[in-house]
Amino acid sequence: MKTYAGRVIELELDVQGHLAAWLECPPGAVPHAGQAIVAMEPGSAEEVLATPLFFGGRSERGFLGLPLDGRLPPTWLPGMRLLLRGPLGRGFRLPGNVRRLGLAALGDTASRLLPLAALGLAQGADVALFADQVPAGLPASVELQSLRLVSDSLGWMDFLALDLPREALPGLRHTLGLEQRQHLPCPMQVLVTSALPCAGLAACGACALPVGRGWKLICEDGPVFDLNELSW
Repeated sequence: MKTYAGRVIELELDVQGHLAAWLECPPGAVPHAGQAIVAMEPGSAEEVLATPLFFGGRSERGFLGLPLDGRLPPTWLPGMRLLLRGPLGRGFRLPGNVRRLGLAALGDTASRLLPLAALGLAQGADVALFADQVPAGLPASVELQSLRLVSDSLGWMDFLALDLPREALPGLRHTLGLEQRQHLPCPMQVLVTSALPCAGLAACGACALPVGRGWKLICEDGPVFDLNELSW
């Protein structure tokens, strides 16, 4: 996993009170939709663990980093130098033939799904977001629906991307209105969020997910999984 030098360009606060940081960095440090990179201030005595930042958008100078809980270290300010490591694991892999793209946010924000919405629109797909929050920067061409309607819309989709915290995975069949062992009505990929204490450095197991008789690590094998890979 590579390391890069980066810099905070700007801090951004959305209407839900979530902070994000625009980062200047080399092109190789920019994650893809669904991926994260970890960042910390070099030599800081206050930051024990690096901060995971998920991809929220791109500019000519870098990208928008979205922290998991909408909070950044209080010492981060515009102009600050950062040490970046990553990107971690796998992001979303959107097939080129998708024409009806569903996005469902079961966590605290739908912002991590917006880069995938942009990819779908660029492919000419119809895109619908199922969420209980309206993320800043939602394109006008994306249809917004309540999360409770996602189960009624599965027949419309030919691909569904989900964003959810790890603790929401056991209840996902109920959310989608699926019976036990029922086949998925369309391909689905899921971004599973969790604390990433070692961020792939030590295989500490804190972000492990059950898969059949084994385990996968969110930081290395994810954070985006094909849903049929997981035990849920």
